Amino acid sequence: MFKRIFLIVMDGLGVGEAIDAEKYDSVGSNTLKHVLETREYYLPTFEKLGLLSLVNEGNEPKAGYCGKISPLNKAKDTLNGHYEMMGAILDKPFRTYPDGFPILLISEIQRITGKEVIGNVAASGTEIIKELGEMHMKTGAIIVYTSDDSVLQVAAHEDIIPVEELYDICEKISKIVLTEEYGIGRVIARPFIGTPGNFTRTEKRKDFASIPPRNYMTLLQENNYEIIALGKIKDIFAGSNISAGIKTKNNLDGIMKLVDFARSDFKGLLFLNLNDTDTLYGHRRDREGYLKALEEIDAYLPAFINSLKEDDLIIFTGDHGNDPTYKGTDHTRENVPLIVYSKRFKYRGNLGIKDTYACIGATIVDNFGIKNDLKYGESFLDILK
Repeated sequence: MFKRIFLIVMDGLGVGEAIDAEKYDSVGSNTLKHVLETREYYLPTFEKLGLLSLVNEGNEPKAGYCGKISPLNKAKDTLNGHYEMMGAILDKPFRTYPDGFPILLISEIQRITGKEVIGNVAASGTEIIKELGEMHMKTGAIIVYTSDDSVLQVAAHEDIIPVEELYDICEKISKIVLTEEYGIGRVIARPFIGTPGNFTRTEKRKDFASIPPRNYMTLLQENNYEIIALGKIKDIFAGSNISAGIKTKNNLDGIMKLVDFARSDFKGLLFLNLNDTDTLYGHRRDREGYLKALEEIDAYLPAFINSLKEDDLIIFTGDHGNDPTYKGTDHTRENVPLIVYSKRFKYRGNLGIKDTYACIGATIVDNFGIKNDLKYGESFLDILK
């Protein structure tokens, strides 16, 4: 039905608490609704596509289809959210370490890297480099920390530990912790620059993750369809089933690369993560910054949409919530948007609430006529007209 599908994940964009929000300490969360309450906003593109209708009654889509999706995975993080979109839902959630990592693991990290470790706490990335950055520069010790997610992060100043050396350190650590013994989902390299009191994380972040289970991207690759990964998608899926993986500097760079690919020729899936809403604004509880980020995306989307062909399909969604008005700095367990648009649509409508993110992957392989042998996800392709 469509030659190319553009799947765009607005990281951390939730549209209201999930049915099991209480289990994840997220009752009352609603990322989009609370961001829109910040001030008067200007989001004409998203309004046309129906995104705002998901939290504002009477604001129906003027083009395409919109709805919500409930999470089925057992977490509220990036890795599980993206896995679920592609039909891979883990039986056991990744482990978290809210009190820091076991001392035996820290000792092993020191042994294999030859570096002392400072930190070993659950903390905000910006706050921990503010607190420990100067000590790191004086001692050369790496800053190891975690969050409410299943992640081990390693921060280092680029002048003390060059970026490539930091990547090598994180790769060594990943071989220990991305195992059943520790059950950690990702290791993330977090380079930073600057001077004490004025440290800044750079755009050279790199994620190390396990190879995901068989999923809808596997089916696409087995059937010779291209999968172009933009942003952190390649890292999330550990390069598995990816035809081409390209980093992005920020949301605007991601959209500009979308425009480039819309003007090129390929057959298959382009998968993009727009990360700023989550990393820069959701976790930092900056609702004004979050709204400005949405307005920036909205302003540049027309350049992408106008570059599309009649046989292209766009799917906008999120991977979890990250309500900047909620307590703490953690993700929130929320439903996510499902916005679907093509120039060929003659109708518009509401898709209701789907019961798993995996409906996205199921719809993609259905579009390409691929036999679906995976457990999760039901296609909604036949609704789109």
